[in-house]
Amino acid sequence: MDYLLIGFGIIFIIGGILGGVLPVLPGPPLSYIGLLLLHFTERYHFSPRFLIIWGIITVVVYLLDYAIPVWGTKRFGGSKRGVWGSIIGLIIGLFFFPPFGIVVGPFVGAVAGELTAGKDSGAALKSGFGSFIGFLAGTLMKLIVSGLMAWHFGKELFMG
Repeated sequence: MDYLLIGFGIIFIIGGILGGVLPVLPGPPLSYIGLLLLHFTERYHFSPRFLIIWGIITVVVYLLDYAIPVWGTKRFGGSKRGVWGSIIGLIIGLFFFPPFGIVVGPFVGAVAGELTAGKDSGAALKSGFGSFIGFLAGTLMKLIVSGLMAWHFGKELFMG
C-alpha cells in the first residue's frame, strides 16, 4: 500500500509543478495532496503543524492566483472589460496556442478588452502589461510553493 501512496504522491507532486505554469491544473493543491499521500504511508510522516501550515499556504496561494492578475490589470488602469479580456485571452491562448498562448493570451485579451471599452491604444497596452505582470507573479508564486512542497516530499522520502 505504501508504494501505491508514494507513486500517486509523486504523480501529484509532478502535477503540482506542472500546474504552476498550466492554468488548468491547480498546482499547489495537487502538490499538497502529494504531501498528504506521503504522510499517510506507514514509514513517512509530517508533523500536524507542518501539514496545517502548508494547507494554509496552499489555500492562500490558490486564492491569490485569481486575485493577482486582476489586481495587476486594475493597478495599471484596466477596466472590467480588460479583466474579462485577460481571462478570456488566457483560456483561448491555453487551448488554441499552447504553450505561448498561456503568456500572450492574457495580454492580448486585456488589450482587446480595453480597446472595446473605448480606451486609446496606449492605455490598453498599459492594462495588458499589468495583466501580464500579474500572470507572471501568480505563476512564479505557484511554482515556488509547489517546488518547495516537492522539495519537502523528496527530502522526507529520501532522507526521512
